[in-house]
Amino acid sequence: MGMILNTPPSNTPDSGAGRVSGPAPVITVDNIRVSRGGREVLRVDHLEIPCGVTALVGPNGSGKSTLLHAIAHVLPFTGDIDAGGDVAYVLQTQHASEHLLVTAREVVALGRAAQRGPFGRLRAEDRAAIDRAMERLDIADLAKRHLAEMSGGQRQRVFVAQGLAQEADILLLDEPVAGLDIVSIGQIRQIIEEERAAGRAVVVATHDLDEAARADHVVLVKGRVVSSGPPAEALTPEHLVAAYGGRVLQLGDEVVAIDDGVHHEDHEHHHHDH
Repeated sequence: MGMILNTPPSNTPDSGAGRVSGPAPVITVDNIRVSRGGREVLRVDHLEIPCGVTALVGPNGSGKSTLLHAIAHVLPFTGDIDAGGDVAYVLQTQHASEHLLVTAREVVALGRAAQRGPFGRLRAEDRAAIDRAMERLDIADLAKRHLAEMSGGQRQRVFVAQGLAQEADILLLDEPVAGLDIVSIGQIRQIIEEERAAGRAVVVATHDLDEAARADHVVLVKGRVVSSGPPAEALTPEHLVAAYGGRVLQLGDEVVAIDDGVHHEDHEHHHHDH
C-alpha cells in the first residue's frame, strides 16, 4: 500500500519527543514499558500530547495501537500516564461486534452506564447525552436495530457515539475509519473536527500517513517514539526512514511510505481486533 505525503522542510533543529515549547500537554507519558512474552514491544521515555487532534502513526507492528491502549489503560504497562481529564476510548469494533445481539441504543447507553456504576440508573441528563451522540452520528433511526443487522460503518458509528456519550475531555480512537464506507468516513471525520473545535483532545491511532498529515500533532512510533510534533516536524524524510526503514521513497518534495497493508499489529493479543 503506498501513502503519499507532502513534507515541507522543517526549520526546527530538534523535533523529537519531549519538546519543551508549544501547547500545554493534556496527556503526559513517562517511562512507559510494555512487554509481551518477555519481550519489550514499546518503550516511551517521555511524551507530551497536546490538545487538538493527535495522530499516532507508524508501520504495522510499530506499537501505535499499543501506545493508545496504554493511554486507555486497557493493557498492562509500567510507568506513568497522566491524562488531564476524563478519557473515552473507542476500540476497533467493526468486525468483532458483527454478531452481537445488542441494539445501537444499548451500546451507546453503556457509555453513560459505566459512569453510574453497576447499580446506577440512567438519569434524564444521561438519556439526553445518549440522544445527542446518536444524532451527531446520524444513527438515531438505528436505535432499536441490533449490531448484527448493521454494516461495518454503521457499527463503527455506534461505538463512536458511545465514546461521545461519555462527554469526556479526551477521546481515543483506534483506526476509526479503516475499511469504512465513504459516508461513515465523512461523518466520523466531522466528529473529530467538531471535538477539536470544542477544545477537546482527540488521539487517533492510524496507519495512514495522509490522515496523520491532517492532524495538529503527530507521534511517529516504531517500538519507541521516533518523533513528536506538528506534522511538518514529525514527518520529515529522516524520521520516516527511521520508522519505515527502506520502505520510503523520496520523490522531490513528496515522500512515499510503502506499507504492507496487513493490519496485524497487536491483533493476536486483543480479542477486539481482526
